[in-house]
Formats: sequence, structure tokens, C-alpha cells
Amino acid sequence: MNPELVLVVGDMFVPQRAQDIDPQFKSILIPNKLQHVLSLGNIGSRESYDWLRSLSNDYHGVKGDYDDGDMPEKKLVTIGEFRIGMIHGHQVLPWGEAESLAGVARELDCDIFISGNTHQIGVKVLDNKLFINPGSISGAFSNIVPDPSPSFILMVLTGTEAIVYLYVLNDRTQKFDVSKVEYRKGGDKYKIMNDNENEVENENEIQENQENQENQEIQENQESHEQPEMQNPPQEEQNQQVEEQEQ
Repeated sequence: MNPELVLVVGDMFVPQRAQDIDPQFKSILIPNKLQHVLSLGNIGSRESYDWLRSLSNDYHGVKGDYDDGDMPEKKLVTIGEFRIGMIHGHQVLPWGEAESLAGVARELDCDIFISGNTHQIGVKVLDNKLFINPGSISGAFSNIVPDPSPSFILMVLTGTEAIVYLYVLNDRTQKFDVSKVEYRKGGDKYKIMNDNENEVENENEIQENQENQENQEIQENQESHEQPEMQNPPQEEQNQQVEEQEQ
């Protein structure tokens, strides 16, 4: 069975809130390399829309709260063995709330449910369904996150197996970081893999918010400590003071 390569992208807002997509992202998103493109709305312009459409012959989109035109509010797409539900997410209150999104996923009777609006990339499992938010591919600001890191998601679907790659632009290095998640259709768990293809965790739920790589490193290396604020990373001096206090 041939794998299906699926791009999931949301909240571009080019040129209203961002000048363009990072060239590093565009360099790997090449026309005719993707089998499917799933867009969660708020694209921004006809030029941005045309670029997305150029990436694949199979394009599906839903309407965002800033979109004009005749587009569906919700959509169900079948790719291989997977039924994929789509919604921008502004229709669900509170925004991004898991149980509210799960209600829409049950209504659509899907295996994978994708939504945007929060501009925060994330993956979780709920009710034996995989929930995905690709964040904002341009890093456009939102009412929830004033300065999010640009991000998108690539899925490789093969039979009942889904491999999800989370691409996030690292604010410090200005290069993209990639995380890998493996999920089996109908399962209640998934595996997060590191660069060496070794299993790191096996949990029911994760919410990725990678606004700053330094914060991510702190979270990984200080599991027993209180998580730092994501939007105000400590400086080196502050880190040293914390270490001295702990000693």
C-alpha cells in the first residue's frame, strides 16, 4: 500500500499579519511532492491561496473567521483508511478546548480531527481519535499568542498507520525543528519519537507549544520542576540563580 503524504496548514494571514512564509518552509513544500493539502482557513490573499493549490492536485479547505467566499465551515475527507474531519476552530468555544472539539469530531465521525485558530501547534488523542492543530505556517499573531513560532504538519498515512511530523521554526537558531509522532487508527495512545527513532514517551495526551526552543529545552531537562512561562523565557543569569538555589 502506497503512503499518502498530507500537508496540514492553518492561519497563514499573508499579507495581513505576516509578510510571507519562511523560505525554509517553502523550500521543502514543493509542488507535485504532496498527494493532499488540507487548509484550515484564514489564508489571507488570492496569491497565498494559489500557492497552496499549486502544491497538490487534491486540495481541501474550510472557511476561517476572516475568509470570504463560499467555503464549508466543516468538512470530512477520506484519505486511504482514514476519515479526516476539518474545521477552522473559531466556531468552538472556548477556543481550542479539547472537549468542545471532541464534540465536533464525534459529529463528523472521523478518525483524525484537524483544527486551527489558536496558532499553536499540538497533537493529542481523545476518544480514540487523533486531534491535530498545525499552528500558523507564517507565525501570524493571534489574540491567544502574540508572537507564535511558524509551524505546519506533514502526515504520512499508510493503511491504518499515521506518522505525523511537526515542523516548527526555532526562534533562536532560525532553523526548523521536527518532532515525530506515530499513531494507529482507533488507538488510545501514540508514540513520540526522537531523532534516533527511539521511543521517548507513550502518553494519552500532549499539547505542543514551541514558541521558543529554550523553553522547550527547559521543559525536557527539568521534568521535576515547575514549567516556566512560555512567553517570557529566563535569561542565562536567571538560569544560573535558579541552579544555585537548587544546589
